Amino acid sequence: MATIPVDDLEITRAFGPHLSASIRGPASGEPDKLVKTHCCFCGQQCGIQLKVRNNEVIGFEPWEEFPFNRGMLCPKGVKRYLQGSHPDRLLTAVRRDPAAPGGFRAMPYAEAIALAAREIARLQKEHGPGAVGVLGGASLTTEKTYLLGKFARVCLKTPYIDYNGRLCMVSAGAANKKAFGIDRTTNPWSDMVGTEVIWVAGSNVAECSPITTNYIWQAREMGAKVIVQDPRITPVARTCDLYLPVKPGRDAALFAGVLQIMIEKGWVDRDFIDAHTVGFDKVEEYCAQWTPARTAEVTGVPERSLRAAAEMWGTAKSSFLFHARGIEHHSNGVQNSLGTINLVLASGRIGKPKCGYGTIVGQANGQGGREHGQKCDQLPGWRDISNPEHRKYIASVWGVEEASIPGPGVDAYEMFRKIDAGEIKGLISICFNPKISLPDNEFIARALEKLEFYVAIDFFLNDSARHADLILPGSLQEEDEGTVTQVEGRVIKINEAVQCPGEAKRDWVIIQDLAAALGRPHGFTFGSAREIFEELRVASKGGVADYSGITYEKIEQQMGVFWPCYSHDPETGAPTPDHPGTPRLFEPGSYNPVAKGAGPFYFPDGRARFNVADYRAPVDDASEDYPLFLTTGRVVSQFLSGTQTRRIGPLVKQYPEPRIEMHPRLAEKLGIADKEWATCETRRGEITLRAMVVTTIRPDTVFVPYHWPGDKSANRLTVAAQDPISKIPQYKVCGCRVRKAAGPPPYAATHEAQQ
Repeated sequence: MATIPVDDLEITRAFGPHLSASIRGPASGEPDKLVKTHCCFCGQQCGIQLKVRNNEVIGFEPWEEFPFNRGMLCPKGVKRYLQGSHPDRLLTAVRRDPAAPGGFRAMPYAEAIALAAREIARLQKEHGPGAVGVLGGASLTTEKTYLLGKFARVCLKTPYIDYNGRLCMVSAGAANKKAFGIDRTTNPWSDMVGTEVIWVAGSNVAECSPITTNYIWQAREMGAKVIVQDPRITPVARTCDLYLPVKPGRDAALFAGVLQIMIEKGWVDRDFIDAHTVGFDKVEEYCAQWTPARTAEVTGVPERSLRAAAEMWGTAKSSFLFHARGIEHHSNGVQNSLGTINLVLASGRIGKPKCGYGTIVGQANGQGGREHGQKCDQLPGWRDISNPEHRKYIASVWGVEEASIPGPGVDAYEMFRKIDAGEIKGLISICFNPKISLPDNEFIARALEKLEFYVAIDFFLNDSARHADLILPGSLQEEDEGTVTQVEGRVIKINEAVQCPGEAKRDWVIIQDLAAALGRPHGFTFGSAREIFEELRVASKGGVADYSGITYEKIEQQMGVFWPCYSHDPETGAPTPDHPGTPRLFEPGSYNPVAKGAGPFYFPDGRARFNVADYRAPVDDASEDYPLFLTTGRVVSQFLSGTQTRRIGPLVKQYPEPRIEMHPRLAEKLGIADKEWATCETRRGEITLRAMVVTTIRPDTVFVPYHWPGDKSANRLTVAAQDPISKIPQYKVCGCRVRKAAGPPPYAATHEAQQ
């Protein structure tokens, strides 16, 4: 089925009367109520109070008591309330109809559910349960992700479910599992304040997670030194103590080289290594080959800077290291992440106040969204779907036979390869926009067109949903309640501020309505999000991600509860209502159900694991034909595929169009001036954007943000190479070439005409 290329204005005009109820300005007057809840965007999940009048969010007030952000918000948080009244809001189900204006026509919700169930049942009857796949989202509440995983495995009985967190933290998650046996940031962010050294690896915190920047500033005011590792001089790097301008994709080599200097100088904690870890001898042997000279040659970081980093990190008494997609979005992302962990373990600075390690979470529920069953290989509680005991326990919770639960599926990108091959013929997606988010997205578009039936659940008609046969109107974050787990591992509560407008439904209601229409309602008769959470508590009990001691009431009383939250009674192991949660992992004497008192790390012997973090050159690296590095990322006013933020006027005004960011030396060589049109080309395609000439990027690297669709989409260029362990795509590096464009691209005239 071919998508109908229409812009947002055309969709609004096409749906006219069905959207008219949402075409209204903010309600006037004082609010009826203030609702304490959280921002709908990144994984920091800042506290916010929404102002509500006549079932409409009309503004916000700071929530100064919430401990993470203390009332502070970034530009996206300040303007997030504006999306609720947007004229593009879906108020009815819509069905593909090429003859209708805009290519879709509205239909009653009940008829839409019946149609979806009929087509799903047909495909599974003709081709088997695996003919239908499910794609979830890491911005969904944990209740919804839990229910979606259960829906795929109990109702549809398909192994094919994965989620857009596959594009976020899975490299870090795999590394954490290998090294610690648990996947969570080790410390609350407050432990940064008072530490001696903060190392920021591949994280543009000032634009991607601005409130975290405040913690860095507070730490600096108390004397902390800051190391920033990035191909771009990000805002935090402009005032850091040591900047490491690493070539894209060379992070594992950098970490090995720094660790080798620490070993040579005796700046490792041998007592900690001997008492609490295994595997250091192999890491030490591997690092010996990474001399400062070789590391400098491979990484592009001067030898003097490598030595300075080793001394600054190695001689500190307290430290905090965190990273994000900059080192994770690689075909070697797990190894890059393991390299950071090796530095932390070698220093012995973990499991202590002011000594932390963590990963910046990209999406609203990037942490909780990967713990309770929507990953292709996972069951609730961070259980392994291939483990017979894990399967048996979850089957008992769900009231099904263990044998009826499908085995592991495949990652999100591999699902599209199966669609392309004709193995998956139907797709259900919720809060996932793969056409914009996945690399080499011309291939994704072609795959979507091959589906026999595609139903999307969302609150806006996103770019991928324009390929769908049916779109069901889902809910904004403020139209439901539930939990999410933010960057520190703190489980917090989203509170309902307004009710869904029109025929829009809460997402978990839609999932259950589909199950009922399929005639498979067993396990899908919950009356509220709270009821779903109560079952999740039971399902997670005894797992590594144990939420069994968490309740809605405890979350509100404590302003969040850090998981794991279980009893540390070594005799009974039973949850106790008064367990406060675990803000700091791996503290001496801490109990966990895996080690059972043997040690703080989540392995039977209680010891952490060193892993050889082997450097491999990127797939599709810079070459003679494509001599530059292309890297991609976010800008401060936009978020992910832009489905929400590109509809919020003040955020669009702040950064209206993507740019090709390049160094003046490169621009001069190519004859390109600032704001002139330039074309970036890779082996997959090309895009033409205006140049942004800046001194804050390596001369051999260009940067393009990825929030835009169509001819402006950075993921038309990126390579579909994946890490062999985490299956995360290699967004952060591929070979490219840049030239001055002959003139503006066709979309420029259309855009100017619309202004």
